[in-house]
Amino acid sequence: MKLKDLLEGVPRVRFNGNEREEIQGIAYSSKDVQPGFLFAALKGEKKNGFEFIDEALLNGAAAFLSEKPKPKNFEKTWLQASDAREALALCSANFYSQPSQKMKVVGITGTKGKTTITYLLEEILKKSHFLPAVIGTISYRGPRLKIPAERTTPEAPDLQRMLAEMLAQGVTHCLIEVSSHALDLRRVLGIGFDIALFTNLSGDHLDYHHTMENYFEAKKKLFFLNHKKRTAVINSDDPWGKKLISELPSGVVTYGLGPGAHIRGENFKLAEKGIELSAKYPAGELPVSSPLLGKPNLYNILASIAVALSLNIPLSAIKEGIASLQEVPGRFEKIKNVLGLHIFVDYAHTDDALKNLLETVRELNPKRIILIFGAGGDRDKTKRPRMGEVAGNLADWTILTSDNPRSEDPLAIISDIEKGVKKTGAKNYKILPDRKEAIEHALSFGEKGDYILVAGKGHEDYQIIKDKVIPFKDADVIRAILGIKEST
Repeated sequence: MKLKDLLEGVPRVRFNGNEREEIQGIAYSSKDVQPGFLFAALKGEKKNGFEFIDEALLNGAAAFLSEKPKPKNFEKTWLQASDAREALALCSANFYSQPSQKMKVVGITGTKGKTTITYLLEEILKKSHFLPAVIGTISYRGPRLKIPAERTTPEAPDLQRMLAEMLAQGVTHCLIEVSSHALDLRRVLGIGFDIALFTNLSGDHLDYHHTMENYFEAKKKLFFLNHKKRTAVINSDDPWGKKLISELPSGVVTYGLGPGAHIRGENFKLAEKGIELSAKYPAGELPVSSPLLGKPNLYNILASIAVALSLNIPLSAIKEGIASLQEVPGRFEKIKNVLGLHIFVDYAHTDDALKNLLETVRELNPKRIILIFGAGGDRDKTKRPRMGEVAGNLADWTILTSDNPRSEDPLAIISDIEKGVKKTGAKNYKILPDRKEAIEHALSFGEKGDYILVAGKGHEDYQIIKDKVIPFKDADVIRAILGIKEST
């Protein structure tokens, strides 16, 4: 592609070079540069891409994008932009010929529920004989593509490349989990969203955003990307959802349990076998049932119905799709066993998510709730005591352990959590920093009718300790332990 075409619609501060230059690809890492590539020298958290210009040159970069002016005596083509990330995103969309304009795209943002909603909508779309693809926290997947996700929302060039590949495979709809980081770092600029969905907002990523207001402002950006005529679908029961509704002009579809919601859940039953509800909407009523459990999934189902109706999906496909999804990896995932224990793995890694998980289980009349969890290192420290407080108030027995401690001392992280447990006056807890040992301990004293909840890591198949990434998947560890127990 000619550089002139690549830069169509991209704001520039200054341009030096040849617009007829042929560009063969785009890279934001100098290691990925190949001959004829545009290299985007982005400012990162720890390093600045400007420092790697020489390496990009050696690898054959034909043009450079930066917020800094062209260095003296630099002979290659140089684009200076006021916002290099914005320019990178728009260039990427141009390079891959605007794939999002040729399919339906649903962007899903919020603290909780994004992943489950993509799974629900994926099933609904399949029942409608469409060909959906998903870009989300667990995996990036399409008809002939399934790879584990490195991050919830990829960098702009990777995102646009995947959309182009999916389009070539015949994908009709793409469901994208849009993280607050991705919105703040402009990764989804250049994507035409047909529907933007807001689930809820609770304390998370405050190590990055610092305040809930900043976190909300980042999420809100999804609803002001006007590359297409976009419909906003918003949870009207959530306080931040209400705030978002008040700040949007029109084209808002609301869902919830409150009387004013456009798609409203009525006569719902939350049982050990799943959820039954009647979804009332302006043109009628849709009875649905789902094997998924708990009130959070009630909201996820309502969100999926709201999106599906906005896409004009037949009611029969909505009903069948919701009924067909048995479970989501690492999202209240049940581990079957012959011991009479109710064992679940869940991704809950914030105080609000932990509270929802424990309240969901409490409604199922457990004999006892035994909770195993930790907190991630090098991440928001403020939520740790809050998580401990939730555990102290709602669990019958808690085992504090390691999550992904990263560079932090695991015992220091656990100490932060323990402060919250102690605040409740609870003494029914134990500290076992080794996660496998913690799980083994819980299984060893669990009794028939107990609910054992292993929280925090969900679908993750690794543990990060210092600079090592160790294979570790909660569900697999539990099954291995149970396998040994069951064979003896």
